[in-house]
Amino acid sequence: MTFSLVTAAIVFGLIFPVELPDKTFIATLVLATRYRPLMVWIGVTAAFAVQTLVAVTLGGLVAQLPHRPVQAVAAAMFLLGAVLLFRGSGQADAEEAEVEEEFEAKVAGPATGFRAIGASFLVLFLAEWGDLSQLLTASLAARYQDPLSVGVGAFLALATISALGAALGRQLLKRMRLATIRRVGASVCLLLALLTLVELVRG
Repeated sequence: MTFSLVTAAIVFGLIFPVELPDKTFIATLVLATRYRPLMVWIGVTAAFAVQTLVAVTLGGLVAQLPHRPVQAVAAAMFLLGAVLLFRGSGQADAEEAEVEEEFEAKVAGPATGFRAIGASFLVLFLAEWGDLSQLLTASLAARYQDPLSVGVGAFLALATISALGAALGRQLLKRMRLATIRRVGASVCLLLALLTLVELVRG
């Protein structure tokens, strides 16, 4: 299995703006207020590693199907992502407070060491199944037919976002509008959908 740095970089650039305004960032921020940020980051990235592995495995299996149906499904997933992000952009800032309250209720009392890592892993592991970034990762793995490169790019994007959430979450929220970031992510998904449809028609 070969690794493409270019594909990994493209996937990183696609997943990052889609996941940044998502609940992953808020959950990591909340966890970092209860536990040491480094312990939170280790636990969260471990959860992402498992979920990314599942997503690229699924995408790799889908890629074994006939090419045109795979392209059609990938285009539909990208289009769905664009619609969801555009629809949610107007309520993004209001939802941020709701999501923060939701995760504050899920997080247990103070913990250290492996307990903090385990708690962070469990919160993100349970919360992120079927998340938009996971669906997009599977779709990208199917589109590029390169699970390794897609997996590395997606995981690094998620790990970077969780690091930002753990270390600078509150400061970043004061300086960025989640609605704008969601629109950027939606535009990225729409572009992917259009490119995939063009390839489908030409093929």
